[in-house]
Amino acid sequence: MASKFLLVAQREYLTRVRKKAFIILTLSVPLLIAAFGAFMVKIAQSDSSAEVVEVRDDSGLNLAARLVSTPQLTFVPATGTLAEAKRGFQQAKHDGLLYLPANLDVENPNNVQFFGKGNISLKKQLAVESALNKVFSELKMQKTGLSQEQLDRLRSAVNLKTISLDDTGKEADSNAQATTGIAYALALAIYLFIFMYGVQIMRGVGEEKSSRIMEVMLSSVKPFDLMMGKIVGIAAVGLTQFLLWGLLSAGASTLLTPLVMGAGEDQPKTEVAAASTRLAGPTTAQNDQQNAAESPKSTPDSKSLLANPTNRFSIFSTLGNLPFGTILFGFIIYFLGGYLLYGALFGAVGAAVDDQTDTQQFMFPITMPLILSYLIGMLVILRNPDGPVAFWMSMIPFTSPIAMVIRLPFGVPMWQLALSVFLLILGFVSTVWVAARIYRVGVLMYGKKVTYKELGKWMFYKE
Repeated sequence: MASKFLLVAQREYLTRVRKKAFIILTLSVPLLIAAFGAFMVKIAQSDSSAEVVEVRDDSGLNLAARLVSTPQLTFVPATGTLAEAKRGFQQAKHDGLLYLPANLDVENPNNVQFFGKGNISLKKQLAVESALNKVFSELKMQKTGLSQEQLDRLRSAVNLKTISLDDTGKEADSNAQATTGIAYALALAIYLFIFMYGVQIMRGVGEEKSSRIMEVMLSSVKPFDLMMGKIVGIAAVGLTQFLLWGLLSAGASTLLTPLVMGAGEDQPKTEVAAASTRLAGPTTAQNDQQNAAESPKSTPDSKSLLANPTNRFSIFSTLGNLPFGTILFGFIIYFLGGYLLYGALFGAVGAAVDDQTDTQQFMFPITMPLILSYLIGMLVILRNPDGPVAFWMSMIPFTSPIAMVIRLPFGVPMWQLALSVFLLILGFVSTVWVAARIYRVGVLMYGKKVTYKELGKWMFYKE
C-alpha cells in the first residue's frame, strides 16, 4: 500500500516539475520580486523628500519663526500680501500655503487657513496641525511666566530601547520592526502556499475525474492512497518551488540592494530644498537653532531609521536574538500541517463536483477560516500576540497555521506550542478522514449536482 502511495506522489511531482511553465515561473518570479522590491525602494526614496509649506504670518506674534521644520515638512516664509503670496504659491513648486491672520487669539486660534493645489491629503493636514499645536502650546505656557529656557527643559522625547527577557532572566536586544516583518512574511508564505497548491489539488482531481482517468487508476490504487499521494506530491512541488524562490530571491536581492540603497545616499539638495534655504534666510535662523537644540532629543521616524545605514545594520543585528530554532520548527510543522489539512478538503471538493464552476459553493466555507485568520492576524494578533484572540486562534486547527506563525517570532510558551501542534495533527487526521470518505464516493460520481446534504450522506456510506 505504501509503495502505491509513493508512486502516486512521485508521479504528481515529476509531472509538474518537468513542465516548462514550472521552470519558467520558478526562474522568473525571484527576478520579478527583486525588481519589484527595488522599484518600491526607489519610490520610497523619491517620496522621502520634505514637503515645503510657505507661511504668511500677519498675526504679529512671530509664529512663522516658531514653526519647527521636520524631515517631512519644511516651513519657509512667504513674502508680500496674502494675495501676492497666493500668486507666488501657484507659480512655485511648493506643497502648501499657511496663512496666519491678524488679531489671532492664542487661546482660541480660529481662522487659520491652509491652501493647497488640489485636494489636501489627510497626512499633510495633520502634520501642519501638529506643528501649529506645538507653537500655540508654547505660547500658552509662556503666558504663565515660563521662559524659553524653561520650556526647552520641559520638552522631551524618549528613545525607547526594547529588551527581551526570557524565563531564565537572560536579556537580549529586541526590535519590533524586525519581529513584525518576520511574522508577516511567515504568515503570507503559508497563506499563499495553501491557496496556490490547494487549488492545484482541486483542479488536478477535477481534470482526472472529467477525463475518466480516475476509473483506471482506482482499479489498482485505493481512493485514500490516491488522494494522499496527490496531496503529498503537489506539496513536494510547492516546497521545491518555494525553496528555489527563496534562494534565487536572496541572491538577486543581495546584488540589487547595494545598488539601490547606495544610489539614494549622499545626494545633493534638490532645487526646492535649495530655494527654501534661500527664501528662509535670516528669518528661519531661529527655526534652525530650535531644530539643532531638539535634534539630539527627537526620535527619528521609520523612514530616517531605514535611510541610515548604521540603523539598518542595527535592525538586522537583532535578528540573531530571535528564537530561530523554534521559528523554523514551528514554521515547517504549520506549513505542512496547514497545507495537508486544507489540501485534503480541496481534494474532496475536486472529487465531488463535475464542473469547476460548481466548486464555488464549496470553496467559501473552506477558505473562510484561512482568510479570516490572515485578516485577524494582521489587524489583531500582530498588535497583541499574547492576547486571548491570538491564543484561541492559535489553538483552532483551521486558523492555527497562520495565527501561530505570527506569534512565533514574539515568543510562545512551549506548552501552548505543543498543545497547538497536537490539535493541528488531530484536526488534520479528522479532516483527512472526512475528505477520504467524500473522495471515495465523489470521484466516481458523474452527472449529479452535489449538495451539502449529499456530502453528509457520503461520509457515512459503508466501504
